[in-house]
Amino acid sequence: MSWLDRPEAKRPNPATKFLSWSSNDKCFKYYDKEKEQNVMVSLPMKFVILEHYHTVKGWNDASESGIYSNEVLFTGTEEMEVKSFKGGLIAKGFYKEIKHKVHEAGGHYCRSVYVVLETGELANLSLKGSAVSEYSDFTKNAEHLWQKNWMSVTEFKEMKKGSIKYTVPVFGIADEIKDASKIIPFAEELQDYMKEYFSPSKNSEVDKYEMNSNLQPTPPPEEDAKLAAAGGVDEEEMDDLPFN
Repeated sequence: MSWLDRPEAKRPNPATKFLSWSSNDKCFKYYDKEKEQNVMVSLPMKFVILEHYHTVKGWNDASESGIYSNEVLFTGTEEMEVKSFKGGLIAKGFYKEIKHKVHEAGGHYCRSVYVVLETGELANLSLKGSAVSEYSDFTKNAEHLWQKNWMSVTEFKEMKKGSIKYTVPVFGIADEIKDASKIIPFAEELQDYMKEYFSPSKNSEVDKYEMNSNLQPTPPPEEDAKLAAAGGVDEEEMDDLPFN
């Protein structure tokens, strides 16, 4: 007991792995904190999509630190607060209004996709550049199957923009979900987390990001910087679309 109200402990991000596409290795990878090294996840990879959001990541040369933001479901109606770890606030507002300032600072748009892996883990896929276009084109035709089928990445596509050569994951529809009861607990866990995450009475934009354990205050690999520059998605079309 206490005479004072104690702040509630923030619920940690339930994702156990934060994966991003490694162009050179042609597969997804995640950072293992215990081993202090990147771990490659070889293809094929199967997963169930729970939900996806919009966010910003990158590297700020001026402060020599990583760039981050809160996650939003709708970029046209929810403000994003973009910061660098050592430099503080870069921009705040609707993404369409601040994206040029974000780009100038070294930030880039990312799709944050929460999934259940075939291994029985709740994970997050971070997509950027042309990988966002691949994912967006795929979900336009596959959204109605999210609660019925597993999705997959079984292959990659080689691409080129100017002198930059890179690869992107190719998304596909896999077999039917036979036992939904194994997916529901992960969906409920993510739902509880997001309810607290988006609660206006408990969290500022900074607090929301600090609830996310995927903090990476290190410069991105050179290949990632090139891929971010390569782009590949018309961000104007991303506004106000929870599924695209």
